[in-house]
Amino acid sequence: MSEAAAVVRASRPNFLILAPLCAGLGIAVAWQQGEPPAAVDTLLVLIGALLAHAAVNLFNEYEDFASGLDLITERTPFSGGSGALPEVPTAARGVLMAALGTLGLVIAIGCYFLWQRGLPMLVLGAAGVALVLTYTRWITRSPLLCLLAPGMGFGPVMVLGTLVALGARMDATAIAASAVSLLLVSELLLINQIPDVEADRKIGRRHLVVTLGRQAAARLVAALLAGSYALVIAGIGAGWLPPWTSVSLLPSPAALWISRTLPACLDRPARLNVVLGVNVATLLATLALLIVGLSL
Repeated sequence: MSEAAAVVRASRPNFLILAPLCAGLGIAVAWQQGEPPAAVDTLLVLIGALLAHAAVNLFNEYEDFASGLDLITERTPFSGGSGALPEVPTAARGVLMAALGTLGLVIAIGCYFLWQRGLPMLVLGAAGVALVLTYTRWITRSPLLCLLAPGMGFGPVMVLGTLVALGARMDATAIAASAVSLLLVSELLLINQIPDVEADRKIGRRHLVVTLGRQAAARLVAALLAGSYALVIAGIGAGWLPPWTSVSLLPSPAALWISRTLPACLDRPARLNVVLGVNVATLLATLALLIVGLSL
């Protein structure tokens, strides 16, 4: 594998669909408010979200390689990084440069929207950049922050940041949609930390799987999944979300299966990989269907 291919692989392109879906929630809310946003602004928001996600992945890959974590992690299709740098160590500098470059492009797009929208864009944009730069090195040392930071980044920061960038209002619908995204993404990162717990412990990470144990983490996974679907139901009942967003409840049986199956397969890697895969599909389907429901 060439160094260029290793850099691309380190961005984890297979998982970059998450950011456009979260930004898509903000776009769908903006459309629902009755004034279609400008096409150029919409495209820039989607590009910015994609680049921000790639930057997080690239910084994470570089930091995990530099700390030695990559050398002791047993990778799965859904955790443990891409494995690009252990295979091509000479690509480390390229990965770092790519991380800085993608973050620079995100900041440039953010400056354009800062010029357009003012202070609210600065607050959300600065929060997003801070999360990108601090997640792997510092946030992973704090159990509660490590749980909430991914959800905050892909939820309120990305969803509400999209709304501000497009000149739309931050209303109850937007807050409810961003909260659903927060719970689902935090759950995704939590469950994906389960296979890496021993390696993470060795290099000093202190996320909740390390501090509470895998069984307690599995129960928290179930609570976050249940909370995300309960929030959709509550949002519809309160009038914050339109009735059509009930389509996002369709993956809930899969979420229930994950919650029931996970505790029994923590020591069965092959079975755990199946659960992790179903979890990714469930999250992506829920977010996509929420966008559909907001758009109808």
